[in-house]
Amino acid sequence: MEKMNQALEKMKMLVGMDVEDEEAAPQQESFMDDFNRNCTLSTKQSMLVFFNPIKFGITFSFGNLLALGSTAFLIGPKRQVTMMLDPVRLYATAIYLASIIIALFSALYVRNKLLTLLAIVLEFGALIWYSLSYVPFARSMVSKVMMACFDTEF
Repeated sequence: MEKMNQALEKMKMLVGMDVEDEEAAPQQESFMDDFNRNCTLSTKQSMLVFFNPIKFGITFSFGNLLALGSTAFLIGPKRQVTMMLDPVRLYATAIYLASIIIALFSALYVRNKLLTLLAIVLEFGALIWYSLSYVPFARSMVSKVMMACFDTEF
């Protein structure tokens, strides 16, 4: 029963709930327990995209630009551009970069929350499609799975 209570307390801690200290003796806290407790988000923080999509859109888009810059730093900018302009992923790159520009434009210039939210969704989808272009046969597999899931013919 004690192990079950400890597991329940750990589960509460992982989802961000407060753990009630009963009359039990103080336990040794591991590094991961302390790390998980400090890295939990409040409901408002985790729902930032819905409360303030403009702020989230700006940070998400700049984060994607930083991710592209970091891979250019690791493999070199010339090789990064060559890989991005490879005929296999040319359209994915164009859609991904265009979605970043659209998200930043709608967040910084237009300042429309609904348009920014739609641009974030477009950017996220483009990020996934662009990332799948680096995995052999991943895009064709995802396309076939999506066609099988959403096929309307019976």
